[in-house]
Amino acid sequence: MTGDIPNLSPVAAATALLRAGVPPGEVLKLTEPREGLLNAGQVANAEVVSLKQLGQNFQLLLKLTMDNGRQATLPVSSSLPLTPGTTVNVAQGSADTLTISVQDLQKAITNSLTRLDIRQLPPGTLLQGKVLTTQAMADNIAQLTGQTTGNAATQPATYRSIVMLLNTAMAGTSLTIDSPQPLRVGSLLSALVQNGQALNFVAMPKRLDELALAQQLSTQQSRQGSLQSLLTALQTLPPPTSPDDDVISQSLRASIDQLLDDLPDLPQMTTAKGVAQALNASGLFMESRLMAGQNPTLVPDMKANLLRVIAQILPGLPGYISYNDAAAANTLARAMPNVIRNALGMLGQVAAPRVPTNFPLPSRTLASSEGSDDLETLLKLAAGAISRLQSHQLGGLEQTRMNADGTQVTTWQLEIPMRHAHDIVPLQVKVQREDPPDREEAQDAAASEVKEKEKLWRVELAFDLEPLGPLQVQAQLVAGSLSSQMWAEREGAAELISRELESLRARLVACGLNVKELACNRGVPVHGTRTVLEQRWIDENA
Repeated sequence: MTGDIPNLSPVAAATALLRAGVPPGEVLKLTEPREGLLNAGQVANAEVVSLKQLGQNFQLLLKLTMDNGRQATLPVSSSLPLTPGTTVNVAQGSADTLTISVQDLQKAITNSLTRLDIRQLPPGTLLQGKVLTTQAMADNIAQLTGQTTGNAATQPATYRSIVMLLNTAMAGTSLTIDSPQPLRVGSLLSALVQNGQALNFVAMPKRLDELALAQQLSTQQSRQGSLQSLLTALQTLPPPTSPDDDVISQSLRASIDQLLDDLPDLPQMTTAKGVAQALNASGLFMESRLMAGQNPTLVPDMKANLLRVIAQILPGLPGYISYNDAAAANTLARAMPNVIRNALGMLGQVAAPRVPTNFPLPSRTLASSEGSDDLETLLKLAAGAISRLQSHQLGGLEQTRMNADGTQVTTWQLEIPMRHAHDIVPLQVKVQREDPPDREEAQDAAASEVKEKEKLWRVELAFDLEPLGPLQVQAQLVAGSLSSQMWAEREGAAELISRELESLRARLVACGLNVKELACNRGVPVHGTRTVLEQRWIDENA
């Protein structure tokens, strides 16, 4: 697919704007009315911090600077896509509108590049960008409504997009592109420069996805903190002495109680239904529920509960401004592509093999302040807990792959805090499924059943349960046959578990499984590209 860069002059753009019926005096609508934001006749400098498309309109985040130096960050809606970095002078027309002069309006709507300098970007240069907006051109709308004349109905559809460039010396600038297909808002794209006003889109390199995943995983792991630290701090919060001096608000206490009440206990984890409920509420599936249009707050979900706690903590912090997060997110969006771009330059060179994700994640206690009930401390611990859950999710995604023989390996990694008396016992879980490659055979019920039995399942568990101490379990299941090994770090624990293995074998056989190997060792399993147990499994089923 190719893209054209329209050559728009300022005069033509302003004329088109006025013909479209956009009143230059009332372009920006304040999301929340602000009476007396600017005095009569007062003009403030406004910088566009972020741009987000909402249907046919746009939501902007403006940073206003008054004559006295006072600043304010405001969300506004606009019929025009003013690109981030654009500066205009605004006045207040009413409590819910800001007006822009015609001169500033002309400058703003032509702020996006409408021609490439081939001296800086010669033909063949690879451009990478993020799509900010996409709109159907007027001819498209006329065709859809049937208001066409002459040959207009036979003209191909055209879509106009604004793309923020992420690489080259033009990184951070915006580019206006016309394309025969709509570009998905928020998507990343790559294109080769053909000439000053034409681009040729190319498929996004797969390695970019891998690089972005590795970068995000590294970031989340450096921020993560143990769930146990947060949950212990929440359990030991002092009760309010009086409604007036309670640092923890009632809404925050309600969110904390909901988070703690949704944690499973050990009796629940001894039943298949209880384990399924705990897996479903672990936070692993929150994003998939959102993508399916479901509300994750309607069912128990640990990540949703953590996010609710954070949302209740933030307003209680001194100096908190709700729209600072959007400005920070925009700054991060501008900085992150630079990291990816620099790393992309190394893709063609020889690099060390990727280090596999460690399992289990090590416990990590974040440095805390003197009082565990301090809001800033709780926020730090909650943010670390979110990063830990996301480290598990990204670790599972990183280990999901297609082997050379066509076997699809899918990995899920998560963590479930369990209540054990007055303690919290985090259970780390990794589940892998290996699907054999598709074979050309009759797709009848018998063939599907055979293929289902050929699937190989691997499960790894890690937890620290008194009085046994740290334990790790590896198990595999294929065609109804189960093999498992366990490791205990504490002296005497391995011997104690070994004496109970025959009882475990009998219970597994009663469930209809063909139990092969059950063993318990002292120490920890060997981690690497292939563990000893994995080698034995492959030999068994060769």
